[in-house]
Amino acid sequence: MTGQQPNTVKVAIVGSTGYGGVELIRLLQHHPHVEITSVISSSSSGVPISDGFPHLTNVIHRNLDGVDPSEMAKAADLVFTATPSGVSSKLVPQLLEAGLKVIDLSGDFRIKDGQVYEEWYKHDAPDPDVLASAVYGLCEIYGEQVKDVDFISNPGCYPTATLLGLIPALKAGWIDPSGIIIDAKSGVSGAGRGTSLMTHYAEINENFKAYKVNKHQHVPEIEQVLTDVSGKEVTVTLTTHLVPMTRGIMSTMYAPVLDAYTEEDFVKLYREYYEGRKFVRVRDKGIWPATKEVSGSNFCDIGFAVDSRTGRVTIVSVIDNVVKGAAGQAIQNLNLMMGWEESLGLAFTPVYP
Repeated sequence: MTGQQPNTVKVAIVGSTGYGGVELIRLLQHHPHVEITSVISSSSSGVPISDGFPHLTNVIHRNLDGVDPSEMAKAADLVFTATPSGVSSKLVPQLLEAGLKVIDLSGDFRIKDGQVYEEWYKHDAPDPDVLASAVYGLCEIYGEQVKDVDFISNPGCYPTATLLGLIPALKAGWIDPSGIIIDAKSGVSGAGRGTSLMTHYAEINENFKAYKVNKHQHVPEIEQVLTDVSGKEVTVTLTTHLVPMTRGIMSTMYAPVLDAYTEEDFVKLYREYYEGRKFVRVRDKGIWPATKEVSGSNFCDIGFAVDSRTGRVTIVSVIDNVVKGAAGQAIQNLNLMMGWEESLGLAFTPVYP
């Protein structure tokens, strides 16, 4: 797939029975240049996808295929791998070897240091050469780098909300990189479709819990990108929480301000930084975003509060974790990879209320 890009790209989705995979199906149904030619599940091959997801009845008429890179190469030009961590690291090299383009939604290729990956993810690191070939696809920051590549590593959900909220101020030198605290909350869809005690209804209903405190696998991903864009070593404190809702992430960040910048200054800085980027919306002074205001969409909404008494800024960033935090950003990366309009197939108004 070199030279002039085709009008239609055939895609396969590995992990079609997970929330990220089924969201890819929902969104790609509306993409004018994409044909879904294979939906794949290692555990449910041969079964109609609508058996597990009745909402897809009469929407997609396909049985689930098994995981076979040679068959994928016959059916598709590009593969989305929406698999658990530890699976993609073994599958993606086979797909690339078969001549397929790949957009990986797992965490296997986000961390460039294999030793750091093994420490935080508790899996063997991917092949170093394949890892080195992965382009980190945080679209608003690295959009130019993902154009016309073969392999994109899609960012994590918490990192997407957090990084988009921090990068402009950090890059401008407005906040202290050594004093960043991130208080992040996610709906239960972020834990995937598999059942666990943590996401059991009786455990999460009317409850609000912190988890993986100082140990979340997205910490090194956030620090890696912040260090890259700022040119200084950045460490962060990240506390993640599970909220009894289905979709959404709110990342509330606190950082010391290095000069007498006001909320108006922050609004102006961020609007200039993200000018032309359709999926980042910066709120006016005194208006802070809520998760429902981005639900079902690819938007990231950001608001600010500067406290002159403490010398800190509070940055509030919200996304839909299944869309901008996973499938939507993956399609945004597809558009950039193929040289298409960035918002193609993603022009959804948030679902409200």
